[in-house]
Amino acid sequence: MDAAEAVEKIVRTCLYEGYLLWPYRRTALKNTKRWTFGGVFPQRCAADLGEPATQRTQVLLDAGDRPPHEVRLSVRVRFLHVVDRAVLREGPGGPEPVDAVTVAGERYVAWEEATEREVTLSPSLAELYAAPRTAPVDVPPGRAREPLHAADGGHVATLVRSWQRLTGTVTVSAEAVGGGVHRVTVRTANTTDCPPPSAGDRRAREKAAAHALISTHTVLHCDAARFVSLLDPPPPLADAAADCRNEGVWPVLVDGGPGGLGAARTDSTAGAHTVLASPVTLYDFPAVAPESPGDLFDGTEIDQLLILTVLSLTEEEQAEARAADPRAREILDRCARLSTAELAALHGTIREFRPLEQA
Repeated sequence: MDAAEAVEKIVRTCLYEGYLLWPYRRTALKNTKRWTFGGVFPQRCAADLGEPATQRTQVLLDAGDRPPHEVRLSVRVRFLHVVDRAVLREGPGGPEPVDAVTVAGERYVAWEEATEREVTLSPSLAELYAAPRTAPVDVPPGRAREPLHAADGGHVATLVRSWQRLTGTVTVSAEAVGGGVHRVTVRTANTTDCPPPSAGDRRAREKAAAHALISTHTVLHCDAARFVSLLDPPPPLADAAADCRNEGVWPVLVDGGPGGLGAARTDSTAGAHTVLASPVTLYDFPAVAPESPGDLFDGTEIDQLLILTVLSLTEEEQAEARAADPRAREILDRCARLSTAELAALHGTIREFRPLEQA
């Protein structure tokens, strides 16, 4: 696995953290309140909901002696967009909305899914010093229909997925710190026009989530310079790192450093070419264990225990989980395919030995 693939694996793990939790059923209490990480809500209703309307990432970039015009950044802001999934059953009078339907042995339920969105910019430091660079967030509303056919080929139902319009901005700016070090700021704002929440509506946040940027995070990369750790900065940059102001994110280094990508590291002072500003608290150089067979949407859980509990679900519980979300269906199928050797590999692995005095 190369550096880009490993970084992408970490990014996707953060993107879907908490997306759907075991036992992956719609009726499970923990899944009744979703979209809890990295929400950037519309300015019009964010304050009333107690949610942020902006997210800010601020990091240090050490370019050394390179002039600003030779230092180009790649900035990616990624988030989930809530998608409503309705179920229409074909009836005598035409399609009619229902809560659930079973077609060809598969059950489908009305609920919510999510799709990925991304905004990218690639400014040079020289361009940022001339003026901040802004890219729009502009996702038009839409609808997609998925017909469901019985075993004989007859059309019996339709899944209708719809999503709301999203608008906003991603603005990148830079300022000099000194000694070839620059402070880079990425600000994401949600300017979507959405209806104001009704007083006393306990589901106001869930309704507004359809107009929000969910699980929002930022990935910055620079081949010509290295980002400085904000958790363990070099002593000369400790004050500059402490002055960085991040709102709703936790920036960590995600490549480079001694030992190679994914190896155990204790020294972040070398910096890295990539930084992930995650809504989930992480350490520098996080890595997904190579033994992990795939995402389970719960990075705080032990894979082996979670997979064993998935395999212990009853047939009825598995059917409900499969109906809840296509990604839940993937988890069930993946766990069912694991061999005895793959399950044994999850039991535990020694990564390294160190002298006792270094423990």
